[in-house]
Formats: sequence, C-alpha cells, structure tokens
Amino acid sequence: MEGAWWWNEEVKEKVKAKKEAFTEFMSSSSEEERKQKKIGYKVAKKVARKAVAIAKSQAFDRLYHRLGTKEGEKEVFKLARVRERKTRDLRVVRCIKDEEGKVLIENDEIRER
Repeated sequence: MEGAWWWNEEVKEKVKAKKEAFTEFMSSSSEEERKQKKIGYKVAKKVARKAVAIAKSQAFDRLYHRLGTKEGEKEVFKLARVRERKTRDLRVVRCIKDEEGKVLIENDEIRER
C-alpha cells in the first residue's frame, strides 16, 4: 500500500498513528484501559480513512487535469494498459506435471506429455 501513487507524508503519518493506536489497544491488559484504547483506535482509524480519501481525491483531480492536456494523452494509454493487466484472466495459463512431478510450462513439452 505504501507504494501507491496517491500516498503522501500526511497519509503516512495518519496510518502510522492508527497502527500505533491499534498496537496499544491490543496490548492493553485491564478492561477499562482496553475500552479507552479502543475509543482512541477508532478515532485514529477514522482520521486515517479521511486522510486517505482526501489524498486519493486530490491525486485523481491532478490526474484528470493532466489527462486534459496534450501531454496527458500518453497517460490514457498507460492507464488502459494497467487496467488490462489487472483484469487479465489467469486461467489461460496452462501447465501440467510430468511423471516425476516437474511442472511443464512450454507448449512443446505439454503437447509431448
């Protein structure tokens, strides 16, 4: 997730705070302390979600503005290529095993088997 193109320092800080709040919540021992830490975690989670939503929104606004320019035409094809790769059907990959259990991937080896 940290490699996302919309990721920024503000989001990083908010998510780190959420993770720390969760760790504190899970490590609390008494029931009263656990309730307090759970409330803190929920607040941190809400703040992190909002920061992610704002960052994504701003990143998409910048992207759409860029796509409207002459230089942005190339970006449309990059986005289409990425989208196609993500939706590619993985069931097309053919492989079988030979007598020793070795996986055969090459078409010639598969036909021979």
